[in-house]
Amino acid sequence: MSELSVNHLLGIKYITEADIQLIFETADHFKEVINRPIKKVPSLRDITIANLFFENSTRTKLSFELAEKRLSADVINFASSSSSVTKGETLIDTVNNILSMKVDIVVMRHPNPGAGVFLSKHVDASIINAGDGAHEHPTQALLDTYSIREKLGDVAGKKVVIVGDILHSRVALSNIFALQKLGATVKVCGPKTLIPKYIEKLNVEIETNLRKALEWCDVANMLRVQNERMDISYFPTTREYTQQFGLNKAILDSLNKEIVVMHPGPINRGVEITSDVADSKQSIILEQVQNGVAIRMAVIYLLASKIKHHED
Repeated sequence: MSELSVNHLLGIKYITEADIQLIFETADHFKEVINRPIKKVPSLRDITIANLFFENSTRTKLSFELAEKRLSADVINFASSSSSVTKGETLIDTVNNILSMKVDIVVMRHPNPGAGVFLSKHVDASIINAGDGAHEHPTQALLDTYSIREKLGDVAGKKVVIVGDILHSRVALSNIFALQKLGATVKVCGPKTLIPKYIEKLNVEIETNLRKALEWCDVANMLRVQNERMDISYFPTTREYTQQFGLNKAILDSLNKEIVVMHPGPINRGVEITSDVADSKQSIILEQVQNGVAIRMAVIYLLASKIKHHED
């Protein structure tokens, strides 16, 4: 059995194409497990996992919890808004307290970019980055690319456009890294104010016209506008944004081919995507959610088997 080249999942930029393929193959196996009547496997009965969410999250947190429970791990949940972090306890203090409970793996979401890397250098546990600021969200990129592979057979050679708020999106950055490692070509599309300056250095083209982007691509990944991360206004009105960059059924049906539509969620229905597109047969949004559990099971399982390997 091959194993991951890393002890943590901190970002897609730190892992290899072989790591990604191994995670996908493992996820294939766990997808079968999820579809059985008894959905649990005893793989991680002696592993303890702490979920540390210093930032609100519903879907990612639920997906990780479900993955952990399906693997029979012991789970500790920790939400910082209700904890002593609000009283000024540092990240290291919090983690040391949790590690004194003998935790093997820490799943962490944190508002500061690089928080996971910092943590991995100071604590003796495997860290899974569940999103660090506007930096990376590796499991989301893995489940997105896995969903493309499942739908189209392969990621290599595919054209993927990421549409929307690229500037504030950790999903966009992780997706760009993952798609390129697997041989896809990536463009981004959105208002100029929401596209970061460094993007072209990543070998990514910018397309400001949504229709042209859609005519070019095989897959469109529609991101939401992250109003909670914006301290200034990046475009005049939501209505204007929707007119220029929102995907509706009329545009979709007028293309001379069928494209695959994705969304990492949560969806602002009627803003970046209309309900009839989100619920159409071209959309793989529900598959993404289902694949999220299988991918997270795979990542946790592979990191845990490295821990066990070292203990033996």
